[in-house]
Amino acid sequence: MALLCVTFIFDTQSSRAKEEMNHKGQINEQSIMADLWFQTSGEAQALYYQGYNIGTEKLKQALKKKYSKKPAVVLDVDETIVNNSPLDAKFSKVGQGSLNEKEWRKWIAKAKAKPLPGALDFLKEADRRGIDIYYISDRSDKTLERTMLNLKNIDAPQVTKNHVLLKRDHEKNKNRRRKLVAKTHQILLYFGDNLSDFEGFEYPTIKDRRNKVDKMKRAFGNKFIVFPNPMYGHWEKALYNGKTKISNEEKLKIRKSLLQGDE
Repeated sequence: MALLCVTFIFDTQSSRAKEEMNHKGQINEQSIMADLWFQTSGEAQALYYQGYNIGTEKLKQALKKKYSKKPAVVLDVDETIVNNSPLDAKFSKVGQGSLNEKEWRKWIAKAKAKPLPGALDFLKEADRRGIDIYYISDRSDKTLERTMLNLKNIDAPQVTKNHVLLKRDHEKNKNRRRKLVAKTHQILLYFGDNLSDFEGFEYPTIKDRRNKVDKMKRAFGNKFIVFPNPMYGHWEKALYNGKTKISNEEKLKIRKSLLQGDE
């Protein structure tokens, strides 16, 4: 009897382990498609050029006006200026799923992320025109030295401690750092791959995020320039209503339930 119980428990645990591996594999396959689109599609490349081209034209128009404060632009770093997809793809390729904080810190320490299409042309044009450039990223402020090195390695301008503003441990968003820049500057443009890169978009649900986009629709392409990122971001957290501790099985169920297919 005892042997039968042990066998049953073992078989149950083994079955659950197999199911979890299957769920993890399905999540991983979905990540592969996101990585492939980002890395290989001409569409992704074109959208970055398009965003920075629009930004350049809007900057020229804005500079025809006079401001009481010095003009500035604010840009996110990851998937806005530099491309971290090789790290995400590394995990997808070997079937390990999402990357973790430890591996993320290792990647940042290498300071080898390449620039995204159009980013350097825009940054150098802004610098040439005397615009102050602020890099506001939610990378940990403990990575400041290596983040600055990466930006310098790609020849980004104005890479100083005063212009690279990273996230403190207690901070939940970028509001403090944006306000810090706004005290002394007229911010002409914001660039990012996540709605939270723009002030007023810290919302946890799909409905709230989309409603806010509708209300602010005239800002996009004028003051806010958005880049594509199917790999990660708050858009995914919104699928799960902000929940962070959720199993792969639950993720798959929620993802499929939210798809709007033809009946």
